[in-house]
Amino acid sequence: MVHASAAAPAKLDKGSVSVVLLAGGVGKRMGASIPKQYLELRGQPIATYSLETFAHMPEVGEIVIVCDPSWRDVFEKRFPGLPSHLKFKWALPGAERQDSVFNGLQQVDAGAAIVAVHDSARPLVTPQDALRCMLDGVSIGAAVLGVQVKPTIKEVDKSGMVIQTLQRSKLWEVQTPQCIRPALLKEGFDLVKRNNLEVTDDVSIIEAMGKPVKITPGAYTNIKVTTPDDMAVAEKFLEEHKAAAAKQPVAA
Repeated sequence: MVHASAAAPAKLDKGSVSVVLLAGGVGKRMGASIPKQYLELRGQPIATYSLETFAHMPEVGEIVIVCDPSWRDVFEKRFPGLPSHLKFKWALPGAERQDSVFNGLQQVDAGAAIVAVHDSARPLVTPQDALRCMLDGVSIGAAVLGVQVKPTIKEVDKSGMVIQTLQRSKLWEVQTPQCIRPALLKEGFDLVKRNNLEVTDDVSIIEAMGKPVKITPGAYTNIKVTTPDDMAVAEKFLEEHKAAAAKQPVAA
């Protein structure tokens, strides 16, 4: 029997990926008058950066936008500049993240090879990292972008006393997209509902099933904009991305 990680490299056909873009959060920690994903970052709503990144990936055939209907126009204004073959669908946000993902999953095309769930408050994901995660998802069944943690992490009890220092080399901070085969994710949601589980991310559902999940190494720049300080960091990263892109040779 060949282990999943030793299988032949996966491939993705054009238009075979369905992206579920989560944009229904309220963003309380930002302290703004509107949800954080709709704040402007260098003159553009945060949520539309990843929309455009995925829209220009040949592997992506549809994007399911999970948001309150009152914010749909934020995305619709960007549609004219995006590839015409793309399908855009809508889903309503749920009470919790897992409910929003479930609602988005119901709109996914039956023939999709992979579902890529992404937080719209992560505007700096690159198509290269996203594609590698999608390919790992096809090969393994479930994959998530992540980075190794840099600080020393300690487990602490309720009274503030250290229980143990965790081995940093084994610790990863997970990001999005989280890329899962649709049938596997649907099976996972059956388990979640049957056992009334609460999960904080999508691959946790797959873990609860005892199925393998691959961490695809990502970039530290793929931050989630959550606080005002994050806005300043994201602006800096965007400037660096723009400068790096300007130095790239133009294809003949």
